[in-house]
Amino acid sequence: MNNSEADNSSNVTHGPVTSPGRLPEEIDASGEDGQQSHEEHGGIMQYMAVFAALCFLTTMSFLTYSSYWPWKDEPQVGWAFMMAVSCTKALLVVLFFMHVLQEANWKYVLTIPAAMMAIFLAIMLIPDIGLRNRMVSQERALHMARNSDVLLLEKAASSDSSDEVGKHEH
Repeated sequence: MNNSEADNSSNVTHGPVTSPGRLPEEIDASGEDGQQSHEEHGGIMQYMAVFAALCFLTTMSFLTYSSYWPWKDEPQVGWAFMMAVSCTKALLVVLFFMHVLQEANWKYVLTIPAAMMAIFLAIMLIPDIGLRNRMVSQERALHMARNSDVLLLEKAASSDSSDEVGKHEH
């Protein structure tokens, strides 16, 4: 190997070609510090609005357990409402506080397959949940709760509360 071949082999670059970074003086002069400020993402008022929305949604969640909730006799309505509020709150946090709203379109490559797998898993578990009491051992069947047990407990609770009212009147 002669000198000209050695010079050619030393000029070969390995890895990605990058541009040189800027000097600190150049960064200060341009006013950029390499980090994104919150003003570029909507400013402090946007974060305060999201915070207010999260507080409002939390209040709405607590409403389901208050005396003002109109569907007190139908717990499924409350559960569905709570799930909708929880998903909305999670969406607000992810979009604004994790800056996903400003990300490029690659966010869909990550979220859509994960969402499809979550939905698929939930759908595949529905038969297991619906048929969980079909094949159980005799011992477990003896100790499982039934609707008649709930009625007996409610009747016992109401009779106990009426007994306590009678005791306090004397």
